[in-house]
Amino acid sequence: MPGGFDFTTHDNGTFAFSLKSEEGASLLRSETYESKAAAENGIASVQKNSPLDERYELKESSDGRFFFNLKAGNHQVIGTSSLYKTAEDRAVAIELTKACGSTEVVKA
Repeated sequence: MPGGFDFTTHDNGTFAFSLKSEEGASLLRSETYESKAAAENGIASVQKNSPLDERYELKESSDGRFFFNLKAGNHQVIGTSSLYKTAEDRAVAIELTKACGSTEVVKA
């Protein structure tokens, strides 16, 4: 199965996750969650929404680099991508996110 989620527990008791490609590149980072259950719900939301084109919000940073937000059906941001030098690199990352986002592989 391509890619997977890396689940992180921070020292302060909060939780987060990232979605990585099969090669280990970070595709998407979550916000910080107060509970493990909320972070697990975030992963489930990525699994559900990542295949859908309309869930991607294309953005450009103040320094001209490109990134995207993956949003849920309620328009809340589920995760934010890394920064990319070109819009084409961002497009490749979106396709990888679509391919990897439905994985059930979660690494603690």
